Amino acid sequence: MELRHLRYFVTVAELGSISGAAAKLHIAQPPLSAQIRQLEEEVGAQLLVRFARGVRLTPAGTSFLDDARAILARAEQASLRAREFQSGERSTLRVGLMPSATQSLLPGLIRRFEASNMTVRIEGRELVPSARQLQALRNAELDFGFVRPGSGAGQSEWVCAIDDPYCVAVPERHALARSRKPLPVGALATEQLVAFSRYAESDFYDQTAAVCEGAGFKPDVRHTATQFMSVLSMVGSGLGVAIVPGSCAMLAPPGVVMRLLTGVDRPSQLVLIANQALLQDAWGQSVLQIAQSELKALEKAVRSAFVLRRQALGGMPGAKP
Repeated sequence: MELRHLRYFVTVAELGSISGAAAKLHIAQPPLSAQIRQLEEEVGAQLLVRFARGVRLTPAGTSFLDDARAILARAEQASLRAREFQSGERSTLRVGLMPSATQSLLPGLIRRFEASNMTVRIEGRELVPSARQLQALRNAELDFGFVRPGSGAGQSEWVCAIDDPYCVAVPERHALARSRKPLPVGALATEQLVAFSRYAESDFYDQTAAVCEGAGFKPDVRHTATQFMSVLSMVGSGLGVAIVPGSCAMLAPPGVVMRLLTGVDRPSQLVLIANQALLQDAWGQSVLQIAQSELKALEKAVRSAFVLRRQALGGMPGAKP
C-alpha cells in the first residue's frame, strides 16, 4: 500500500465520483479505478459501492477513510518537520489540549509565543482522555500537551504540574451562593449537578464522580455538556450546580458564582507533558519554558481569583478543612 493509493481513495470518497476524482487528480479514469480496486484487494474489504453515477462508501470504507486521512496528514507533517530540521528553522508545534483547558490556556500561550519573537506555527489537537494524549505523545504525534491525570498516573512525561482546585459553580440566586467562603463538598449531596460529558471530558467526569463518592454520596448528574462554557451556561440558567476546575472561574459568565470546595481527598492538577525529543535542543527547551510560564501564570491567576490563603483552607487547594 502506497500513499498515492490512500490519496486516490480519499479524493474519490470526498467527491463521490471516480470520474470527478480522475479529473481532479489529472489521471485517466480506468487507471484510477484499477488503483482503487487494487487497494480494496490489499485491504481485504470492499470500500466503495459503485453506481452508474457515482460511488458510496461502505461501512468499511467509512472507517478506512478516517484512517487514510490521518495517515496522509501524518505523512505531510513528517515531511514538513524533516524540512524544518534540515534547514535548522523549526517552527511547527503540535500541541495536545483538553476541552476544559483550551480556553483558559491556549490564548495566553499563543500571546507568549508572539511576544517571544519565535517563529512558531501551532497545530492544536483536543484529545481526551489523558491516556490518548499520552499515547499520541509517545507515538511522536504531539510535541507537548496539557492533561488532567487521575491519581497514580505515570509521571515520566511530566514537565510541570499546577494545582487547579475543585470548585463548584452555582447560580447567583442559589442558597450556596450567599457566601464566598470555601464550601465542604458534602454540601452538594442533595444538589442536582451539571457535568462535563463523559465522552468529551472523561478524565474530569471520572474525577468529579470520585470526589463525590469520597465524600460519601453519589452525584445526581441531571445535565451534561461537551464544553465547560456550556456547563457554566446551564448553571447560569438555573439547571443545577457544577463541579469545575478553578481555572474556569475567570471565564464564568454573569449569573454564576464560584466557590472553592474543601474536604476533597484527591488532587486536581493540570499537567504539562512533553515528548522527550523536545528537550534535546535549545529551541525545544525554549518552547517548554514558554509553555511552563503560561501554566504557572494560570495557577497564579486562579489563586488570585479565589484569594487563596493557607489559613482559609488549612493547606493547599483541595486540603481537608
